[in-house]
Amino acid sequence: MEQCYVSTGCNRTPHSADWGSNGLICYAADNSIAIYQPEHEDIEAQVLSTLNHHKNRVNCVTWIKSYGKEFPPGFVSGSVDCNVVVWKSDGNGKYKPSSTLKSHTGSVNAVTAIQTSFGNSQSDQIYVASSSADSTVNIWKKTGDDEFVLIQTLKFGTGFILDLVATIIPNTNVTLLACGCDDHKIHLYVEQDNQVMSLSGHEDWIRAVDFTTDDDGDILLASAAQDNFIRIWRLSRKTEGVDLIKPIKELSLEEEIKIKGNTFKFNYNKVVVVFAVSLESVLHGHENWIYSIKWQPKLKTDTGYHQPMCLLSASMDKTMILWKPDPESGVWVEDVRVGEVGGNTLGLYGGMFSPDGTSIMAHGYQGAFHQWTFCQKTNSWRPVVTVGGHFDEVQDLDWDKGSGQFVISVSTDQTSRLHAPWVKDKRKTLWYEIARPQVHGYDMQCLSIINRYKFASGADEKEAQNRPEGASVPALGLSNKAVSSGQAVTKTSDIEQHPNDQYPEVYFTAVTLKEPPTEEHLLQNTLWPETQKLYGHGYEIFSLATDPTGQILASSCKAAKTDFAGVILWDISSWRQIETLQGHTLTVTQMSFSHNGCYLLTVSRDRTWCLYKKNTTESSSNSDKSFRRIAHTDKQGSVHSRIIWSCCWSHDDKFFFTASRDKKVMVWQKDEFEKEQAGTPPKPVSVLEVSDSATAIDVAPLFVKDNRYLVSVGLENGSILLYTYLHGDKKDNSCWQQVSESRGKKLLVITSTKHQLDLFI
Repeated sequence: MEQCYVSTGCNRTPHSADWGSNGLICYAADNSIAIYQPEHEDIEAQVLSTLNHHKNRVNCVTWIKSYGKEFPPGFVSGSVDCNVVVWKSDGNGKYKPSSTLKSHTGSVNAVTAIQTSFGNSQSDQIYVASSSADSTVNIWKKTGDDEFVLIQTLKFGTGFILDLVATIIPNTNVTLLACGCDDHKIHLYVEQDNQVMSLSGHEDWIRAVDFTTDDDGDILLASAAQDNFIRIWRLSRKTEGVDLIKPIKELSLEEEIKIKGNTFKFNYNKVVVVFAVSLESVLHGHENWIYSIKWQPKLKTDTGYHQPMCLLSASMDKTMILWKPDPESGVWVEDVRVGEVGGNTLGLYGGMFSPDGTSIMAHGYQGAFHQWTFCQKTNSWRPVVTVGGHFDEVQDLDWDKGSGQFVISVSTDQTSRLHAPWVKDKRKTLWYEIARPQVHGYDMQCLSIINRYKFASGADEKEAQNRPEGASVPALGLSNKAVSSGQAVTKTSDIEQHPNDQYPEVYFTAVTLKEPPTEEHLLQNTLWPETQKLYGHGYEIFSLATDPTGQILASSCKAAKTDFAGVILWDISSWRQIETLQGHTLTVTQMSFSHNGCYLLTVSRDRTWCLYKKNTTESSSNSDKSFRRIAHTDKQGSVHSRIIWSCCWSHDDKFFFTASRDKKVMVWQKDEFEKEQAGTPPKPVSVLEVSDSATAIDVAPLFVKDNRYLVSVGLENGSILLYTYLHGDKKDNSCWQQVSESRGKKLLVITSTKHQLDLFI
């Protein structure tokens, strides 16, 4: 078995993604880091791997900037767990944590890393600088194989450094560090010296800084702030009026006066090096806070490297702007503006250039990526396919009934997302998010697919025959509104418009796509209309299940006492309540119909399970859809000692499985409960003990070798365990055989050569 699809959004922090010179993007995904191969020419967009080491949310990542080498040796990440981790490449496209730098007492908010040596790898010097909520910047230096030592701590009192960047001063091996601070200033530091200068001009917190060196050897520093302005600073080497041969201590008073003002100096090879700092330009074009500023990477030429004069900014106004100097006047002007239009989302947290500068990428508040690639034929920037996923906890998923051609997932990010393979001739088939059926006003908790074109979802909000053309989310709305044919947004030629017409409630536009949709299409044009709301529970919906025929929907809600712990059965054809099944005293955490639809299994927070059988002999109008309880465990005789999180049936309906926080998976034989055994408490036929709380379980829809059941178990620590189970007389673990273990905390779809399996954490 192999991993074929990973879907996860980018963390909603400003410095959580970086595009390296190796063509790969590393981005923060909850506590993990995803390695993403973006679309480029014949390369398809996909997440290659996810890396786990941090114990809390990852705030920032950056590739190690390597001078004189084509590819970076690795990358650096910072987290809410107060640690900085250096990740090292093994040369085969895999990355592993080589060093964990522990010194901060607060969340790490920004990191920068640079390789300063031009010699062989044994003499490489790597500097890592990190800023934290503890109001300090720590600077680390690599002293040996995977060993770093803290060489300096810069303290800022009660202030915060929101971004920092390092570069090598041209014609030296000296590192220059720039820190953007909440005091509206940029603080410059030079290796071998303390702070050398502060640059003033911004009127609000400085959110982003970035260095580059132009073809003349001048250093250019770009800064962006919450005042909506971008400033470009030029650092030029000064030679007039100063004897650069004298050491700093031997400079006369007259010479000291000549280099004062907007200059800084440092000692390199026992001589004075002086740089003058001037404000090159002030750029204004964004209408909201600017969170990211990046220079286009240098381009390799036959004679060396060329630095294009191009700057990329990303803002909370939902746009990115490419800035370039005017060829005639040299004045920096807006060259291209791209971004989101319409919708109800917030703006962008970051922007990045591809190594060759032909693509730009943004990540936003919704955790989504937006990529544009320059098309030579049309001389324009066009949006291209990106990966993505939920940006908060994934709560539930379900396969398409019958054919298993797609998966729908729901999350506390208040969306449901449809994932399916993109099949192309002579190209590898890859999975993508192709629709976002629901954007809700409450956190999504559960779902159940009824048929190919209908599903039920449950949220913190308790849950039309004319087929609409699409759906949209109205302003201040909490759920999708159907859009009929002819109701889509159309452009008007009227000169005078009512102010409300500028912000229409209906954003849906019918489109025909030949590739997976972009984030804009996902938000506006792939919603499914809501056709029914079901009311009956007293509290938030917690679990849903649909019988195999698509005729009955079972629902449960959060419950702290017996009165609210019932399971409601709904007739899908009329959406009327069939009955309420009693049996539990606390929240029913999961329900599962047998494959023949004759049985319903429920498990609960009260540490018990109940088995219900469909009635077939009663004369009531709902006799073919009502159920009666035929077996259950109680608190006194329950084998599980903690909450039962999950349950499922074997594909032949002979056994059902329960998974619990007590780190046990139990197998129960259905036929034993068909017999009259009054007063005899149910007993499992097998018990499997695992290493952590078992939170999810499922069984493959077919036998594997030697007529064994293939069982997947999801654990609380993010592991997925695969076992085969063979029923026999033995009650111990000898009937279980572990196949493999996978790690991750994302939506993970795994496929075998014969059938698709849904494994979910």
